[in-house]
Amino acid sequence: MILVTGATGTVGRQVVRLLAARGEHVRAMTRDPARARLPPGVPAVRGDFDDGESLRRAADGAAAVFLLDAPGPWIPRHDAAMVAAAVAAGVPRLVKLSAIGTGEPADGEIGGWHAAGESAVASSGAQWTLVRPSSFASNALSWADAIRAGEPVPNLTGRGAQGVVDPRDVAEVAAEALTSPAHDGRTYTLTGPDLLGVHDQVLLLERVLGRRIGVADVPPEVARERMLASGLDPAFVEVAVRGQRLVAAGGNARLTGDVAAVLGRPPRTFEDWARDHRDAFA
Repeated sequence: MILVTGATGTVGRQVVRLLAARGEHVRAMTRDPARARLPPGVPAVRGDFDDGESLRRAADGAAAVFLLDAPGPWIPRHDAAMVAAAVAAGVPRLVKLSAIGTGEPADGEIGGWHAAGESAVASSGAQWTLVRPSSFASNALSWADAIRAGEPVPNLTGRGAQGVVDPRDVAEVAAEALTSPAHDGRTYTLTGPDLLGVHDQVLLLERVLGRRIGVADVPPEVARERMLASGLDPAFVEVAVRGQRLVAAGGNARLTGDVAAVLGRPPRTFEDWARDHRDAFA
């Protein structure tokens, strides 16, 4: 049985679907099982990263755990709790969803949230794999309201480019790591095939949607004020703004061949993702 944490999120939901389609026994962990929409035959179990007993019950009997949490400064605490529960349950394999750049001198950028969890996984005594994706193609969904309203897409990263990756590829790599010893002890940095900035992504969306969208650059201070006004955690906002500046300066302009190495095919393009999700912008 494979336990998938964060099972109702962007990547976790895809991992659950992929494993279930392969005939694997999957247990989906979520804070509210009653609201989980899961494939037939996949049980949901309540798990809260701040409730150690719920994590131990969720991990009981698992042959592997996919460790996934929402971005934020709470990740080190949550990772430590889940790894401890998995070790106590004798889980033999752990796969952690991390972030590109983790372990590099980034001074508190998003990757820094994952460093302690990566260390905990690698020193747990279980077989382990670390999955470090770049920026998700699905982040473009945050532009949907503006696009539907005929407004330009807000750009917080200037001309900075990233190896934007389709989260479906991330989920497929995770599913492989959860089910095969071939990936034990490996760290994969996952990117798409192209370096893209916001302007590039919007041009591709314009091609897919067949209409003009446009881009409006947003200064970092304005971005900070908007995020704080929306109620986001101030610590999250500061790291997010630093991350945006890093991207704008070219600090995440990297491509790897890890998706192709694991899956035996090229990674999906951003245009592939946009065509498959065009209804979200209609």
